[in-house]
Amino acid sequence: MLKRTSKQLSMFSSLEDMLSHQHPLFQLSNKINWECFENAFSPLYCSTNGRPAHPIRLMCGLLILKHLRNVSDEMV
Repeated sequence: MLKRTSKQLSMFSSLEDMLSHQHPLFQLSNKINWECFENAFSPLYCSTNGRPAHPIRLMCGLLILKHLRNVSDEMV
């Protein structure tokens, strides 16, 4: 077998490489300051007991998508 010249960094492509950088939601996610949400909401989460919470970025992102798509609570 011939030796390959390029080295593969991982077995799978990263999610960012698979997504279209031209998609409006991809561009929106890069413009949002997610650190602001982390700083605002992290004091509200308990880190010592209970089940680990979902990531704050995920929860805020889903809420933003809900409002962008004009989806009601009942539809979710």
